[in-house]
Amino acid sequence: MMWPAILCGLLAFMIFNGLFFVVQQQNCAVIERFGKFHHIAKSGLNMKIPFIDSIFTQLSLRIHQLNVSVETKTQDNVFVNVMVSVQHKVLEDKVYEACYTLQDPEYQIKAFIFDLVRAQVPILTLDDLFAKKDDIANAVQAELSKPMKEFGYEIIKALITDINPDTNVKAAMNEINTAQRLRVAAAEKGEAEKILKVKQAEAEAEANILHGKGIAGQRQAIIEGLSSSVEEFIRQIPDARASQVMDMVLLIQYIDTLKEIGGSSHSNVVFIPHSPGNIHDLSNQIRETVLASDLLKNEKN
Repeated sequence: MMWPAILCGLLAFMIFNGLFFVVQQQNCAVIERFGKFHHIAKSGLNMKIPFIDSIFTQLSLRIHQLNVSVETKTQDNVFVNVMVSVQHKVLEDKVYEACYTLQDPEYQIKAFIFDLVRAQVPILTLDDLFAKKDDIANAVQAELSKPMKEFGYEIIKALITDINPDTNVKAAMNEINTAQRLRVAAAEKGEAEKILKVKQAEAEAEANILHGKGIAGQRQAIIEGLSSSVEEFIRQIPDARASQVMDMVLLIQYIDTLKEIGGSSHSNVVFIPHSPGNIHDLSNQIRETVLASDLLKNEKN
């Protein structure tokens, strides 16, 4: 008596389980009847006829990202791996095309990407490739959008997420960049040293000019002082001769010189004449020099 009840319960469960089914949010189910497309079941609780209708497949309506690595060569013969990321989704109004048109949609997208990237990159140098990666991404998106829309897929965005040259090429690029920066730094350093030397030379020139003016002023003051001393000496002693006055002045200057040398802590051993006869000879030499200079001036005039 139990076997008929068990069989009835099992049959009822199979019928109920085959009659109702649930489709998750952002998904859809393609229902076939006897192997032929019948309708599309959307998210929620759905019903189908057991043993007659079947779920062929379920498609996600979410946005998917496909990453494609393309190895190619640039115009300057550098091999690079270009990583292209394509964001795509199934169009709700073209689920039939997305399900039945393409056997492998991702393989088709990869084929388009390989074809386009390998046509664009070889006409660019490595530097231009880094600078124009957004142009390539836009070209990929434009190239994929129209044909994939006919197959039921919308291309949301295409991105160039990575450009990876060979390791040796990257090391060489870093060395070139370092050398350029060192060259600029050396030029700036040389220019700074040049400016410093020019400023130092200008400062030394101005210092020499001021020093010369100081010496000239000092000598002028000495001459004026000596003239005043001679005039005062002759005024007080009318019978004195100019040579005597000059001898007296030289003696005073000689004594002052000895005082300066003796008062300096940095003075070494200095041999100088100190007898009165030597002072007289020095006076005669100065006098002869002055007279010879005056005679030469008179001859020129």
